[in-house]
Amino acid sequence: MTVTSDPVSGRDTVQSLARGLAVIRAFDADHPQLTLSEVARRADITRAAAGRFLRTLEELGYVRGHDRLFALTPRVLELGFSYLSALSIPEIVQPHLERLSREVDESVSSAVLDGDEIVYIARVPTRRIMSVRITIGTRFPAFATSMGRVLLAGMPAAARDAMLEASALPALTDRTLTDPTELRAELARVREQGWSLVDGELEPGLRSVAVPLHGRRGEVVAAVNVSTSATRDSVDHVVERYLPPLRAAAAAIDAELRLV
Repeated sequence: MTVTSDPVSGRDTVQSLARGLAVIRAFDADHPQLTLSEVARRADITRAAAGRFLRTLEELGYVRGHDRLFALTPRVLELGFSYLSALSIPEIVQPHLERLSREVDESVSSAVLDGDEIVYIARVPTRRIMSVRITIGTRFPAFATSMGRVLLAGMPAAARDAMLEASALPALTDRTLTDPTELRAELARVREQGWSLVDGELEPGLRSVAVPLHGRRGEVVAAVNVSTSATRDSVDHVVERYLPPLRAAAAAIDAELRLV
């Protein structure tokens, strides 16, 4: 294991650890099984290095191999469980999400910001409304999601602008807001009104409204949303029907978070 100085940050980094994590991240919902060559390409390492990391991960129980295909095992959940167990937000949020979902009869979720992506930390699904299956740990680009926008809107302006400048803003649908100036204006509006509605920007036909959650000092620490289908609910109905109970649930969660 080689320790080197990172020329960018000036901090010591363990290269082999970073590469091993890159191998784990090479697998995702769209690539649950990979060959050695595919792992090497997606992790941006050599085939020889990929082979060593896969054999090590297999010996440790995080990867299994069969017929030249590799896949992660459920043991990788241990890597995230330490974070979730130390984070009180999911434990506090979950019962509120369950009550909210029963009240609105729609899927509800909570997410935090990680770089320029949101990461789901709690969820109560009622029906399949997206082409991809959303689970704890699912990631989406923050700029095109309702939860992402309330999280971005809650950031300090300088940090938010720097993140947006460094982030790709791909058109995920024909309705995705990709112009940086227009996106900044939308985030300013979200910050002022305290909620965000995204209509078909992440996936066609998906409508979602979100509000922020706040920590003890009033900072935005997470977000909660209600998601529905455009075939069932108009934009006006989403705002009128779902936003009030969503705000009430967020206020109840905030009250508990202030005690943590």
